[in-house]
Amino acid sequence: MSGISLTFGGDPVFSDLDLVVQPGDRVALVGRNGSGKSTLMKVMAGLVEPDAGSIVVPPGNSVGYMEQDPKMEGFATLGDFAASGLDEGELYKVERAGEGLKFDPARPVSTASGGERRRAALAKLMAEAPELMLLDEPTNHLDIEAISWLESELAATRAAFVLISHDRAFLRALTRATLWVDRGQVRRQDKGFEDFEAWRDKVWEDEDMQRHKLNRLIKSESRWAVEGISARRKRNMGRVRALQDLKVERAGQIKRQGAAAMDLEAGPKSGRKVIEAEGLAKVFGDKEILRNFSLTVQRGERVAFVGPNGVGKTTLLKMLLGEVAPDEGQVKLGTKLEIALFDQTRDQLDGEASLWENLTADPLMGISGKADQVMVRGQPKHVVGYLKEFLFDERQVRAPVRSLSGGEKARLLLAKLMARSSNVLVLDEPTNDLDVETLDLLQELLDGYDGTVLLVSHDRDFLDRVATTTVAMEGQGRATVYAGGWSDYLAQRAPSDADDKPRQGREKPKPDAPTAGQPAKEGLSFKERHRLDALPGEIERLEKEIAKLEELMMDPDLFTREPVKFKKATEALVERQHKLAAAEEEWLVLEEKAAG
Repeated sequence: MSGISLTFGGDPVFSDLDLVVQPGDRVALVGRNGSGKSTLMKVMAGLVEPDAGSIVVPPGNSVGYMEQDPKMEGFATLGDFAASGLDEGELYKVERAGEGLKFDPARPVSTASGGERRRAALAKLMAEAPELMLLDEPTNHLDIEAISWLESELAATRAAFVLISHDRAFLRALTRATLWVDRGQVRRQDKGFEDFEAWRDKVWEDEDMQRHKLNRLIKSESRWAVEGISARRKRNMGRVRALQDLKVERAGQIKRQGAAAMDLEAGPKSGRKVIEAEGLAKVFGDKEILRNFSLTVQRGERVAFVGPNGVGKTTLLKMLLGEVAPDEGQVKLGTKLEIALFDQTRDQLDGEASLWENLTADPLMGISGKADQVMVRGQPKHVVGYLKEFLFDERQVRAPVRSLSGGEKARLLLAKLMARSSNVLVLDEPTNDLDVETLDLLQELLDGYDGTVLLVSHDRDFLDRVATTTVAMEGQGRATVYAGGWSDYLAQRAPSDADDKPRQGREKPKPDAPTAGQPAKEGLSFKERHRLDALPGEIERLEKEIAKLEELMMDPDLFTREPVKFKKATEALVERQHKLAAAEEEWLVLEEKAAG
């Protein structure tokens, strides 16, 4: 790519961009939501024509592109689409990719979901095996088994690929170079995603230092210019013009977009026991979703539900929340629960309505969506101001939601979610389409959230960062509870299951048996053993939160500058210190009991 320039209406997306992708390159394409990553990829694929510049693909090389919303008009089934353009002898590649990615070739296009369409498009690209693969969020709508299959295929390929993904573990495992799209510039570093954040922070640090020096120089020269008028009556006009040039340079600097001003506020404390499920069973037709499953969720736990697509994670979640009745067993919900839901299908958003209307409307309360203000955790805020906190500009607030990118829809849904207080947060695939910085911020918010979190995700890195308990749904009605996140789950499984995916058909431990992979702890019930396993992670989390709060309160001016923040931080510190003491005491009691 040479001299590529592209403008959509206002500011240029790219200007005079030069970029080379070499044979065999394994490139992470990263940047904030809305920075132009997908647009750049479409330019690479020849689907978007730049305003200026040229793109050269050497003869004999082909470029394949997997887009987020594949067009399938004219094809009866997903298999027909995936096999189009392939020779008869290559059709087995579609079948192989279909098995790895879990899509049904016989599924009619007219009834296929967005996720099924994307899997078919990905299978088509993998079967075509071009010299350069352009992959835009390929892991969205894939379960962990399919992600592992795709990761293995890409690791083994000789083709070059450019990869957009929010999945840190996927990017770290596969990439050897990084393209960073930032404010219309594309920077390249010949290191994989593992080194991206350190590189980004260094670039920003250098920028801030340069901006600081420029501001100091302008201030100094401005003082000279003012004093020179009265002291000499004649000024060095060259120096004055240089001052004007410095001001033009500062004005031309593109301001770095800050992080979304997201904030989660827990509502009134729920009871200590949030959910108690005993002996749950559920069957749909001839498919057994769950058999003899029990789980107790305590206040403050972060429970993740993992397993293949279609295994019943969302169904189990709905049973635990009382929205779906089990065939057997019972669920008791705790007291004073205020539940907030982030759903993977974005059903809470009306695609034809504007961002403004989506944020202010409440059909259940008969509110039309025409108000100027939105209630944010009990306080009124102007709609435009609140949307700006989530990085939307004024031009977008009246636009229909269907015009937003996937990441922007996720941000809007988070804005709706965070406008209300809650003490139980239900996150069904929250990481899809979010950029790395927003994921970091979401994780920090969950770390500091006083309520309980129920999480469905296929993002292994996010699971490790957030979950304190993992429920692995393994098919045929089996579900097993493990302490910790994804890596802890892998470590705790029996040795025969130590591949990268849950094995179908493994027997669930009896309620009075130790968790698979854990030494027996005599004298403890199953629940006590599970609690003993979970306590070290809880203690570590509380210690980190206490350290953060203590660091905040070391600021000697905090009390006078922000008395409300100081008061909240003090209360939070005392509360967490009490929680830590109680958790350590509970651990000692259980450890002594386990030792007999």
